[in-house]
Amino acid sequence: MKKLIGTAIVGQSGGPTSVINASIYGAIRTALDSDCITRVYGAANGIKGVLEERLYDLDLEDPQELELLKNTPSSALGSCRYKLKDAQEDESDYRRILEIFQKYNVRYFFYNGGNDSMDTCNKISKYMQQVGYECRIMGIPKTIDNDLWGTDHCPGFASAAKYIATSIMEVYLDARVYDTGMITIFEIMGRNAGWLTASSALAAHAGMGPDLIYLPEVPFDLEQFLSDVQRLYAERGKVLIAVSEGIKDKDGKYISEYGSNLAQSKDSFGHAQLGGLAATLTAFVKERTGAKVRGIEFSLLQRCAAHCASRTDIEESFLAGRTAVLQALDGVTDKMVGFERLPGQNYTCGIKLVDLSECANQEKKIPLTWINQAGNGVTQDFVDYALPLIQGEANQPKEEGLPRFARLKKVLVQP
Repeated sequence: MKKLIGTAIVGQSGGPTSVINASIYGAIRTALDSDCITRVYGAANGIKGVLEERLYDLDLEDPQELELLKNTPSSALGSCRYKLKDAQEDESDYRRILEIFQKYNVRYFFYNGGNDSMDTCNKISKYMQQVGYECRIMGIPKTIDNDLWGTDHCPGFASAAKYIATSIMEVYLDARVYDTGMITIFEIMGRNAGWLTASSALAAHAGMGPDLIYLPEVPFDLEQFLSDVQRLYAERGKVLIAVSEGIKDKDGKYISEYGSNLAQSKDSFGHAQLGGLAATLTAFVKERTGAKVRGIEFSLLQRCAAHCASRTDIEESFLAGRTAVLQALDGVTDKMVGFERLPGQNYTCGIKLVDLSECANQEKKIPLTWINQAGNGVTQDFVDYALPLIQGEANQPKEEGLPRFARLKKVLVQP
């Protein structure tokens, strides 16, 4: 195989996670150690950094600071939600990317993100092939939503799941301090796939979880929901409920829209901005039961809680970034790194490669067989799937009792 000598660009896109930087560190460290990669640049705010020629020179970063990325949440290089048009419709962005690649002799491009990011990665890869510019392009998966097609699970999901289950267990105990009745509703991220909300069942597995779990994979019936809550409240006096932010009724209307116009705002990929579901359901439940009802929206906390990260997730995230670079150096391109669960009694994670054209814009949802017949809970199959992923602690470095996160210089490459 011919050695390909040139610069590598790494970028991050979409919503951050508590371990996305572990993936980017895996890619950066491996690229820096390669004799085929001459320079390693970071794209400021994803593909926008390439288009705007805002690139960080990662060769200038302190190795110790780079290593701290493994336990630093959020997207250290900055992120974006920028949708590339199809090249047949508008080629201007692609011509600009090609111009930048040629200017800096970019022969390796690694993009770390979720569904929409893999779409971006796929489009750039196909364009470079079309114009005959040799550049090995690899997708590094990331999403707390766990909805990327072609991989058993996604870096970022396990740590968010661990935070959700842990927090619900803590609230479970708090809700039982007083001898008065109370209903608690947890709003958890998940537009079309309920993996994160289902992870609340891990708290139930430990004996301190929700009584009801509602996922977007099945239609939500408000009247049936209220009846379920009213019945359980009469029986137990304490009720915990986990709901995905993206639950819809049988007509496809977001339940969060029932009392507002929240979902009318769209991002560049056409996704509605969700939120406020817990408050909406709280009002309905309070009116029906007369009980004390508390709505808790985990919001950004579930995706940036590095203090509660899964060691398994951190290590696999690093592996995903490292594998992307090693595969590219071996001549592989136009792929996303994926995970597969290897046979055996004990959990073992293997690597697989997925065609970018196959995983871009496809969503992996929870199997309907993992949702109970009533549509208000999940089966043991989900617990068996998720439990191995949350094992191990983060061992986060501390400084004066607080987390020591990476502090990158972010020196811009001079045009």
